[in-house]
Amino acid sequence: MWFGTNKMVAVAQLGNQSDQLWHGITCSLMHQRVTELNLAGYQLHGSLSPYLGNLTFLINLNLQNNSFSGEIPQEFGQLLQLQQLYLLNNSFTGEIPINLTYCSNLIDLILGGNKLTGKILIEIGSLKNLHSFALFGNNLNGGIPSSFRNLSSFRNLSSLMRFTCASNKLGGDIPQEICRLKNLTFLSFGENNLSGNQFSGTIPVSIANASVIQLLDIGTNKLVGQVPSLGNLQHLGLLNLEENNLGDNSTMDLEFLKYLTNCSKQHALSIAVNNFGGHLPNSIGNFSTKLEKLYLESNQISGKIPVELGRLVGLTVLSMPLNQFDGIVPSTFRNIQNIQILDLSKNKLSGYIPPFIGNLSQLFTLALTGNMFHGNIPPSIGNCQKLQYLDLSDNNLPREVGMLKNIDMLDLSENHLSGDIPKTIGECTTLEYLQLQGNSFSGTIPSSMASLKGEVPTNGVFGNVSQIEVTGNKKLCGGISRLHLPSCPVKGIKHAKRHKFRLIAVIVSVVSFLLILSFIITIYCIRKRNPKRSFDSPTIEQLDKVSYQELLQGTDGFSDKNLIGSGSSGDVYRGNLVSEDNIVAIKVFNLQNNGAHKSFIVECNALKNIQHRNLVKILTCCSSTDYKGQEFKALVFDYMKNGSLERWLHPRNLNAETPTTLDLDQRLNIIIDVASALHYLHRECEQLVLHCDLKPSNVLLDDDMVAHVSDFGIARLVQAIACTSLKETSTTGIKGTVGYAPPEYGMGSEVSTSGDMYSFGVLMLKILTGRRPTDEVFQDGQNLHNFVAASFPGNIIDILDPHLEARDVEVTKQDGNRAILIAGVEESLVSLFRIGLICSMESPKERMNIMDVTQELNTIRTR
Repeated sequence: MWFGTNKMVAVAQLGNQSDQLWHGITCSLMHQRVTELNLAGYQLHGSLSPYLGNLTFLINLNLQNNSFSGEIPQEFGQLLQLQQLYLLNNSFTGEIPINLTYCSNLIDLILGGNKLTGKILIEIGSLKNLHSFALFGNNLNGGIPSSFRNLSSFRNLSSLMRFTCASNKLGGDIPQEICRLKNLTFLSFGENNLSGNQFSGTIPVSIANASVIQLLDIGTNKLVGQVPSLGNLQHLGLLNLEENNLGDNSTMDLEFLKYLTNCSKQHALSIAVNNFGGHLPNSIGNFSTKLEKLYLESNQISGKIPVELGRLVGLTVLSMPLNQFDGIVPSTFRNIQNIQILDLSKNKLSGYIPPFIGNLSQLFTLALTGNMFHGNIPPSIGNCQKLQYLDLSDNNLPREVGMLKNIDMLDLSENHLSGDIPKTIGECTTLEYLQLQGNSFSGTIPSSMASLKGEVPTNGVFGNVSQIEVTGNKKLCGGISRLHLPSCPVKGIKHAKRHKFRLIAVIVSVVSFLLILSFIITIYCIRKRNPKRSFDSPTIEQLDKVSYQELLQGTDGFSDKNLIGSGSSGDVYRGNLVSEDNIVAIKVFNLQNNGAHKSFIVECNALKNIQHRNLVKILTCCSSTDYKGQEFKALVFDYMKNGSLERWLHPRNLNAETPTTLDLDQRLNIIIDVASALHYLHRECEQLVLHCDLKPSNVLLDDDMVAHVSDFGIARLVQAIACTSLKETSTTGIKGTVGYAPPEYGMGSEVSTSGDMYSFGVLMLKILTGRRPTDEVFQDGQNLHNFVAASFPGNIIDILDPHLEARDVEVTKQDGNRAILIAGVEESLVSLFRIGLICSMESPKERMNIMDVTQELNTIRTR
């Protein structure tokens, strides 16, 4: 019996001829009939054979964690002795076969993590022995069948212990009847569209009758109203209410927390992203000391943080950002010695950052930004040896930061920090992300931050000079030639030879000094003769040029087979030049277009000085005449093997052996890469650079799928005169591409950073939905922004790019505690859509700036 094309049901391992062992097959001793078929995780694929229905003695059928597709065979209804059916994490499609309800002995029916459609079968209510019923992570629609109320279905399901239908497309209200199942221990309705109908969308009061329930997940829905008393749920371990519309910002919203003190086994609670108001009750300190995770963020909770919270000594995660808490950090927090993540950011807390923070030795993440703290950062913070994420504000940077050996993210930007950057920061040997801008530091950058030593590799990312920056690290050697690093010393070199090299080095140094001195004097004389030039801009003559003949040969005469893109200012070819080690991209300008000459000069000047890992780097240029004697101008860039983002968002070949679509992590990384490039252009360049035409075809992907923003041919450096205005605008901008250009450009407004942010917002929405802003469905005033806003935040699963496979998200959700991680993925998606929507607002004043966008995106990535 075979599955798919070439995968066997079982593999025989030959031992003795009389004793043959079959992996995954169990037979009864009496009848020698197959009673168990367990092929979980065998990497099988294809469709299921209907002949499986002939295994009528089968009790356990476990095919989970494979790649089966197609419909679930109706013949499964013939397996009358079947007790366990596990089809979890495959790619089954179609509806749940009604014949499954003939298997009256079913105890576990696990269908989660597939692509099933249709409605939940009414007839499931006839399975009286059912203990576990899992439908999460499919595409089921409708609601919990109304006939469950009218019939005796739920009474028949009195044995049901675990029911989950999370991550589908279900709607309607939560039936009161399901909450009366006295044996129910696991109930998950998370990440649906459950909203109010006849019960006004409130949590059923009858939920208190499910007295043995251990997990209750109704997060990421549209539930409203107050939370009923859940004090009777004494076995409750996890309660997830996050991302609803619960509460009405009143003082009574958090009354239900008082009754949760009876839940002595609770280990996780999330009420995040709701509308809860009022004060956090002091009785929260009476929660179980087994409570490990407490999420309160994004509500309207105000007042002081109860000192009683310090009694929860078992906490490992305490997340309270984006509320209205005021006062100081309670000193009782010193008792929470197991805390790993402490996030109190974006409240109204004040006073000093308490010194006892340094005694919380397990801290992994500390976020206190966006408050009103003053004074110094306590030196004891250097004792937090496991700290990897530190985000602070309004303090003084201590020397002890160098003791944070494991920190990989340190954000102290946009504060009032002053003085020298301490040398000890160079001792943070695992630091990957450092933000210090927006402060008042003085002095020089510590040399300890440029203390890398040893040989630089030549393979992988180190083979691409545009991806690395090693300037100032004097102890580095080797690497590719374009890094211009010294050769690494050869072991065993003779003393005389070393002496000779030193002598040569001295002579070369003296000669070099004299040449540099002569060059400086020459430049001084030239400037004196030309006093009108106020700043230095590299000119075409200063760039290393390549000949027209070399470009012609390297592109096979600019043949169509090497044409990789076309734009308003010219065509782009793939080429192989003698002067370059790798394949390059060559942009040939269309000089018949108005402004092409100027755009060539602007692009050369801009790109030569602008270097960032997420910007395409200019390598050389050509300013010559072609074989017809006509003027010819071209730029040579690094070639990006994986092409443009446009090609990945709209793949032509979905059946290719190599993936042609982007998963969720790749899309997030690309968004962050583009944001980093914009941040550099808007905030870090000496002169403000506006892109003016940000779109997927101008985002290129290298071998490692790192995004690089290209095409500054329409960008304009804002000259010194623009610095006299508070507005970051320029009067010389080109209006961009339809769909990505902001509406104010069409009305004659000046180009600006907010215009770039509009293009970035539309780009984000396209990356997440896969829809072009010029899609034919957008008519009569409809656009991509409105399309997304109509489904935000409750129905975003409906507008995700269809190429983003549902199971790509599901795999992420299965890691660790499913309820929390499911909500985490959804939270990240909601946050990404929110940023895209705000950036693409019609009014420029309502759009986010790139600094805030970059901070929020990095927060999303670190969740």
